[in-house]
Amino acid sequence: MTTHTTTPSTGLAGTRERLWAALEARDEAAAAAAVLDAHDAGTTAEDLLLDVIGPVQARVGGEWAAGRIGVAQEHAATAIQDRVIAALAHRGPRPGPAGGPGAPRESAALGPGASRESPAVGAGARRESGTAPRRVTVACVDGEWHALPARLLAEVLRGRGFLVDYLGAHVPTPHLIAHLHQTGADAVALSASLPVRLPTAHAAVTAVQAIGLPVLVGGAAFGPDGRYALLLGADGWAPDARAAASLLAGGLRRPEGAPPHPARELPHLADQEYTLVTRSRTQLIRHVLTALEAAVPAMASYTGRQRERTAEDIAHIVDFLAASLYADDAELFTRFVTWTAGILRARGVPDAALAAALDLLADAQHDFPRARAHLVAGRRALTRVPAPGRRA
Repeated sequence: MTTHTTTPSTGLAGTRERLWAALEARDEAAAAAAVLDAHDAGTTAEDLLLDVIGPVQARVGGEWAAGRIGVAQEHAATAIQDRVIAALAHRGPRPGPAGGPGAPRESAALGPGASRESPAVGAGARRESGTAPRRVTVACVDGEWHALPARLLAEVLRGRGFLVDYLGAHVPTPHLIAHLHQTGADAVALSASLPVRLPTAHAAVTAVQAIGLPVLVGGAAFGPDGRYALLLGADGWAPDARAAASLLAGGLRRPEGAPPHPARELPHLADQEYTLVTRSRTQLIRHVLTALEAAVPAMASYTGRQRERTAEDIAHIVDFLAASLYADDAELFTRFVTWTAGILRARGVPDAALAAALDLLADAQHDFPRARAHLVAGRRALTRVPAPGRRA
């Protein structure tokens, strides 16, 4: 799920600025005070999560992308944000609207000593009854380390009365499935921020559905309009945490015995281009890095750290190329290329370096028509990126 909200609260601008200043100073106490003071003043926990913490986290990412803060500072800010969420969550019960969507539906006889439904009975019985999900597992797909959006969703769902198992970042699919068997979840919400996680997201969606549970997905990895969620056959997609909570409260269900989604087979993968590019990743990175030194004279004076970062940039290009081949969508790759152009300019890397890297990769993919077409599309998109100092 994304950290953005569809209904921003302009009245919280001061709280956002106060939280941002605390993160800049790496002052955890001040960060917590900014949020908790607003809570004391009457702002709901959900609004603080989605209209303060979420947008401020997006600002953290933007500052990193612009080169104004480093990776360590970004990690420090994210860690503080996570602890602020915990402080807000530990303030006490945050019941959802009485009797509203997502509110617990426990029997009045369920008192101290009584037990809830056992995992062996819960999931199937609740789905057959047609009621809205009341236990949801929230997790990041295998390899996805950007956990804050999923954490925000988990807290929003708890605030609306759901029983939530939040598994955090980087959850391997076999471990996810084992957890679901043990806990009797009604639905699963999967988060992924980077499109390079689409293959593992696909595996997770398919595995969860194979045991009869519906899957809701969210996060930037699934495209600006959720197009890749449909491609992978997810049962639902949400652009933000509020929309996700509403979908789950409405009773996201997977029909009993539902056939596999027709798009799940992804027939375009039969050409093996995705597989071959993925398998040759290391060789491609090495080839482009070596050839780039001859194509870009400025690299002769690069420090060891600069060369290392160049190799990382090439690796990202290859990974996003593979993701675009998996989704069969050149636009996925062109969006990455134009974004990368801005990042490299902020770091002082000449435009010619990225263009040369794309050309070298395209030459290396002469036997792979889809890969070459995506690289050519990325190269064309690069020429449309405004020069520094010019407006788009």
